[in-house]
Amino acid sequence: MTTIPGMDEASYARLVALLQAHDLVDAHDEVTVRHISGGRSNITYRIDAAQRALVLRRPPLGHVLSTAHDMSREYRVLTGLGQAHERIPVPATHVMCDDTEIIGAPFYVMDYVPGDVLRTADQALSVTSEQQHRLGEDLTDVLAALHMVDPDAVGLGDFGRPAGFMERQVRRWTRQLELSRSRDLPDIERFATLLSETVPEQHYSSIVHGDYRLDNCLVRDGAIAAVLDWEMSTLGDPLSDVGLFFVYHAGLSGIDNPVVTAIDGLGAYPPIATLLDRYADRTGFDLADLGWYIAFGWFKLAVICEGIHYRETLGETLGGGFEGVAELVGPCIERGLAALNERTSL
Repeated sequence: MTTIPGMDEASYARLVALLQAHDLVDAHDEVTVRHISGGRSNITYRIDAAQRALVLRRPPLGHVLSTAHDMSREYRVLTGLGQAHERIPVPATHVMCDDTEIIGAPFYVMDYVPGDVLRTADQALSVTSEQQHRLGEDLTDVLAALHMVDPDAVGLGDFGRPAGFMERQVRRWTRQLELSRSRDLPDIERFATLLSETVPEQHYSSIVHGDYRLDNCLVRDGAIAAVLDWEMSTLGDPLSDVGLFFVYHAGLSGIDNPVVTAIDGLGAYPPIATLLDRYADRTGFDLADLGWYIAFGWFKLAVICEGIHYRETLGETLGGGFEGVAELVGPCIERGLAALNERTSL
């Protein structure tokens, strides 16, 4: 066995035995496991056998916050959406393993879906102009379709508590910040306080992805082949997804960062205003309060990046791609406060 980051030989042997027990690989298969770089939160491995390619997802190596990196929740939402709602492209799931004796942490196994991750501007522009335009629309349509899913119809009626969702989200991410912070962050407390004091009335509830953006999807032939990274999914306010989508798609423009390239107006990608109109048309949702949700999206991204930075300082990350994450937190706070100020000054 070649060296596998985060997995020793004994863990590898136990994993192969589990895969054989679930008929995912044959006893005589040569099974290779390799770490897939690029993700900055949960750890992802690709598993290759004679007739099958699989993906394994597990939490980070250490400093796992309460309620974060819950493999069983991610497995459950993928299974529900995959079995009952084909408009939401997700990989087929196979096994959820809570036994930490296998590889040292809970994990689940799903199908490997061929496709590309478009994270940088060059990658986003590597598809044709026609495909760029279609991708922007497809990305929006998939999010709208997700928010139209009846949770009860896919076995997710008890997947969360929609009522009071945003109040709890502000408290949760403020608490997450307190648990993964090792440095002074100017204005972050004021930002959290202002958010908690101005939470808008919630009008809608749905399944929410929690971190929806282009590079959390696999792209094939100019369309979304699979939506990944459901670790933050729950039942809640769908506008929280839309606000964070705005931050990723357009808000990060002009910031040199390693997280994801804002593609608003890049090449033939549709501008964010067009996509928001398209989303509203497909859902019927009123986006009048979206400014607050955009501000919250900035706050959430700031806390996520600070948590990634903190794990990196503890040596609990695998692979590269973490350069510049710590430097992104300050601009997130500044732009979030600006979004909140613009919203409250209307």
